[in-house]
Amino acid sequence: MNIFAQFLPDFMHFNAIDKMNLVLLFGLILLLGAMGGRLFQKLRIPQVVGYIVIGIIIGQSGFQILSSDVIVSLDPVSSIALSLIGFLIGGELKLNILKKYGKQFIGILLFEAIVPFFVVSVLVTIVSYLFTKNMNVSLALGLVLGSISSATAPAATTDVLRENRTRGPLTTTVLGIVAMDDAVALFLYAIASSVASSLLGYTGGSFMQQLMHLFYDVFFSILIGSAIGFLLSLFIRNVMTDEGRILAFSLGAIFLSTGVCGYLDLDNILAAMSVGFFMVNFAPAKTRPTFSLVEKFTPPIYVLFFVLVGAKLNIWNINLYVGIIALLYIFCRTVGKSVGARFGAKITHAPETVRKYLPWCLLSQAGVAIGLSIAAGQTFSSTIGPTIILIITATTFVVQLVGPVCVKYGIDKAQECGLDICEEDIMKNCRVKDITSGGKPICSPDSPAIVTETTLLKDILDSFSHQHNLNYVVRDSDGKLSGIITIDHLKESFLILDMSDGVLAMDIMEPVKKTCRPDTPIPDVLSMFQEEDTEALPIEDENGKLLGIIEKPALDHYLHTQVVALHQKLSALG
Repeated sequence: MNIFAQFLPDFMHFNAIDKMNLVLLFGLILLLGAMGGRLFQKLRIPQVVGYIVIGIIIGQSGFQILSSDVIVSLDPVSSIALSLIGFLIGGELKLNILKKYGKQFIGILLFEAIVPFFVVSVLVTIVSYLFTKNMNVSLALGLVLGSISSATAPAATTDVLRENRTRGPLTTTVLGIVAMDDAVALFLYAIASSVASSLLGYTGGSFMQQLMHLFYDVFFSILIGSAIGFLLSLFIRNVMTDEGRILAFSLGAIFLSTGVCGYLDLDNILAAMSVGFFMVNFAPAKTRPTFSLVEKFTPPIYVLFFVLVGAKLNIWNINLYVGIIALLYIFCRTVGKSVGARFGAKITHAPETVRKYLPWCLLSQAGVAIGLSIAAGQTFSSTIGPTIILIITATTFVVQLVGPVCVKYGIDKAQECGLDICEEDIMKNCRVKDITSGGKPICSPDSPAIVTETTLLKDILDSFSHQHNLNYVVRDSDGKLSGIITIDHLKESFLILDMSDGVLAMDIMEPVKKTCRPDTPIPDVLSMFQEEDTEALPIEDENGKLLGIIEKPALDHYLHTQVVALHQKLSALG
């Protein structure tokens, strides 16, 4: 029994949805979820955990602000979120990557899915028999739970990868595995539920019927997704250039595939994945920005989805038997996934980071597992069905909290955080004080680009011949900015080279309209370059003391070297 719900007044419990409190509900879920995500992010815990915890607090296990009827009525939000996740995962499955890693993916996939199936099936059967003394029921329970254990939730995993801007062999492998292992879980479930039906005396659901339904589900989901992806590519290629319209058409296509799959009882994640796969591999290059536009739309949908995942969980319906089987399920699934992933990575000669840290990234479980548990609950409603739903609900509660933290640990150890960035991303997070020229910081009172008003022109020209800077800033006797000598001034100075003995820096310098500081962001510096039609700006501290000069060629070179360093790091990772 939930002891928390009684502490809230009745008006704070949403038991039904009308037009007004639907808007209020969405506002409440988004606001609380975003606050929870931010809080957990501050604690260096993946934000998805914060979303789920907020859902637990306001849902069935907490204050029941959201009733079970309301949560069920909001299921379309979950379908939309999973479809968006499927679309973005499909966009990562580029043919060149699949050709390069295809054998590795398949080898790891088979072992990380099948090993937990056997481990969970055997140990759950043994322990269940010790409680029930009924071998048929125990074996049926073990087989069905074993098949469900093969699935990995892509949502929480990909959210952590996206949050940490990861890139590398581990990230590529994880995205490939979570995109495909649900299909293996469906196949194993078809076999397990058929055997379980025979053990429990059910007449329907033969193995061939289950297999035909699996074929129907997979084949037509892919067919519908590919067809919608083809239509979407035609629209974007021939009709639009405006980003807003491209986003509208893209979301419309994804939602259409979701709706059609719901109507035909097909897998909406697989269909959306097929849309993304078609777009990234067969559509014209003009359509590729579709993925970045859709990704910008997804954060609020993810918040809604994960809060609702937490709200669905009810931890108060667990007895001793269910609790022991649930703990055993988590332990066996974790061991099975770890052993299977490591063995698969070893025999396929995967990079060392994949072998060591892939198991940390495969623990989350939600959507497909919950869907299969509900299917089992309906098929075996009079025997093991309710127990399976309780076990998967309880274990989802645990792995959805622990899984993202483990993913973060794995990608941190694999050193893949922050590698999915381009020159523009580096520039956004870079400041003047970070820039170097010739291996030395440009912000320094001893910079060779700083000269005094009385420095002779011939000394400046001599310095120019063996320094990296192309422009010079001139300081007065107090160390403050007096003017600037540009490369154009130096070129003109060569014409009076014979007279340079008597020419001083103050004679050829010109005044400066704008300066920057060490903490000035690089995008602001680039804007000033453009506004002033210049490629050099003096650097001053807060007291007006001259610290050096920032030049556009040096800035471009620095950003380029940072990108090259990232690529070298990626190559070193395998």
